[in-house]
Amino acid sequence: MHIHSSAQLTCRLCSKLYREPRILPCLHSFCGQCLHTEIERSGTKQNMGCPTCQRSITIPEGGVNAIPQNLHLGFEVEVAGYMSKIGSDGEKSCDACIDGSTGPAVVFCCTCIELLCASCYEHHKFSRKLSDHLIVKLDKESLKLLPSIMKPTKHFCSLPHHEKEELKFFCEICQLLTCRDCTLVLHKDHRIADMCNIAKVHRDAMREALVCAQEVTSKLTRAIDANGKMAEQVYTSRENATLIVTQAFEQLHQTIEERKNTLLSEMEAISLTKTTALSLQKEQLIKMQDEIGRYTEMTSHILQTHTVHEMVALGDLLPTELKATLKKVENVSLTPNQSSDIHVSLLHIDSLIKQLSIFGHVMDSTPSPLQSTWSSESVAKVKERYCVKMESMTSKGERYPYGGLQVKAELSHDGAVVPGEVEDHGDGTYTITLTPQTAGPHQLLIAMDGHNVQNSPCDLDVGTKYSTLCKPELVIKCSGGPRGIAIHDSGDIYVTCWDYNCIHVFDQVGQLKRTIGSLGRGDGQFISPHGLFIKGDVMYVADFGNHRIQKLATGGQFLQKFGSGQGKFQHPVSVIVDQRDRLIVSNNGNHSVVILDQSGTWLLTINGNVTGGHAFPNPYGVALDPQMNIHVAALGSNTIKVFTPEGTYVRSYGDVKKPSGIVIDKEGYSLVTEYHGRCFSVFDSQGNKVHTVGNLFGPHSVMLDPKSGSVYVANTGAKTVLKYSV
Repeated sequence: MHIHSSAQLTCRLCSKLYREPRILPCLHSFCGQCLHTEIERSGTKQNMGCPTCQRSITIPEGGVNAIPQNLHLGFEVEVAGYMSKIGSDGEKSCDACIDGSTGPAVVFCCTCIELLCASCYEHHKFSRKLSDHLIVKLDKESLKLLPSIMKPTKHFCSLPHHEKEELKFFCEICQLLTCRDCTLVLHKDHRIADMCNIAKVHRDAMREALVCAQEVTSKLTRAIDANGKMAEQVYTSRENATLIVTQAFEQLHQTIEERKNTLLSEMEAISLTKTTALSLQKEQLIKMQDEIGRYTEMTSHILQTHTVHEMVALGDLLPTELKATLKKVENVSLTPNQSSDIHVSLLHIDSLIKQLSIFGHVMDSTPSPLQSTWSSESVAKVKERYCVKMESMTSKGERYPYGGLQVKAELSHDGAVVPGEVEDHGDGTYTITLTPQTAGPHQLLIAMDGHNVQNSPCDLDVGTKYSTLCKPELVIKCSGGPRGIAIHDSGDIYVTCWDYNCIHVFDQVGQLKRTIGSLGRGDGQFISPHGLFIKGDVMYVADFGNHRIQKLATGGQFLQKFGSGQGKFQHPVSVIVDQRDRLIVSNNGNHSVVILDQSGTWLLTINGNVTGGHAFPNPYGVALDPQMNIHVAALGSNTIKVFTPEGTYVRSYGDVKKPSGIVIDKEGYSLVTEYHGRCFSVFDSQGNKVHTVGNLFGPHSVMLDPKSGSVYVANTGAKTVLKYSV
């Protein structure tokens, strides 16, 4: 056991050895009576300042008695007192004798913590209860070992008749150590715990807090190192910037010299601001590290030296304070609060004569491609100019107010690249113009000084006007009566066959690859399948005759079915899936459109069997526009009905003859098959008919290839699937 020096065992307030020392949350200890006097002197019962560190301390309701005892420090004071007494010259009197008449002390009992004469020593040796006590002779060599072998005295109950009962239990209600008898009387029906178990809880909490403290200390060390390196980089940046400015100004005369001095002053100011900020941050980090170090050192010391009584007496003081200190670290940035950037903007030498008075710019940050933004109000269309506005920003997120940056933009599609035209406005803004040559998905890339700007590259869909649609590029024979069409990402074409109760899968040139399903009511079987929708590698099939929707892998494996529960389906014709993974189904037999989630729960029913302009008897096709509104094509109506995602009627458009199928592209163009019109029509986002393709026979559905933009039509009466390229 390590014994502190007499100075360390002296109360700061009374300059005497500690008497019943109490420990404050800041880990400073004082005599209990001294603390009581200090509280009285402060004139408040709520808080006081620590006499050592001046930290504000909240005084508990119980006053000084509720402040944790520092039993270990008290024991050290006791040991120090005995060491002083034992080590003094001359004879020592026996502590066990009543009058000390039997002779001087010859040994010291480390268990009783008493000096014993020869007679009392003999009594110790032959007493059954005392014979196992640790005895040390009063010679110099033995006394040197005394601090390391002494153990704290046991603590006994202070109540009358309980004096011989050791405090071995802890009342969780009263937060007090108790003896066995007190647990049966004063603490009856209270939650009583074994003192050793409570001490273990405190030890575990201290160990946990110690581990956290060590981790945070490591982070602080790394942060301090990073701070120092960043400060070095700031100085390096300053030197580099100084070199740039100096080399430029050496070519000029006194006017340039004056401007140079101004710029250097600005650089020095920025450098000073950065280094000062970094220095202040470093001081804060070091202060936190020192504070945590003090707690961790104390915690380690307690875990190594304190007994269970001392541990319980401290309670959760150390873990609580340590965690509170660690919490402060969470609110402090551990990365350097400054960057090393000191950017100098210089114009070309040839232009300096006209720009002497405003030549050069010094900033504490550089142009940042990742911060720079762009926007476009136009929609990309084939052969039309697509304009983008770009604004350059600094690494601090501020507008970069100068031009001269290297800005590049391009559109790419299937390996073909269309470069953009860049106009520099000289104020940090740029206008980029691109002209797409083909339709379909493109990639837009915008770079600044060789690095991509924010949100670049990104996908850009180049829309079509369908004005070139006339004759089909490909005719796929499908003798089973095609109804629904879906295009897989691989380019395979999936077609439901009404007559053959299956799904045909064709390759991109119209060759049959395989057939999925057969006639029946089992899983993966169909009766007159109709609409079809593919999302990724999953397809949804409107199983018309079985009154259900089936979910299958595109390879044909059955996954799930929908249709039981509220209302059930009655001859579902079409199915699509929205961005929220909800199924939207045209329930033809019930004249409604139903929305349900992937678990089969019915979320919403839009009733079409009503009177008025929003009725849609016998709904067939459903589609979603870019705003996620639901468009319904119904055989019993000559217009397309539009509803919000919540089922509220919005508008009607079109003059069509028994619309059967509908699909909407990303620009909002609607393609609608007209069963009696023997054609499919194209409407713009406002509902205006812009194009019609005829010579069809009983068309049932229409679909767009998401990659190429090609149009596929189920020409049911002719038992063919037609492909139109755009």
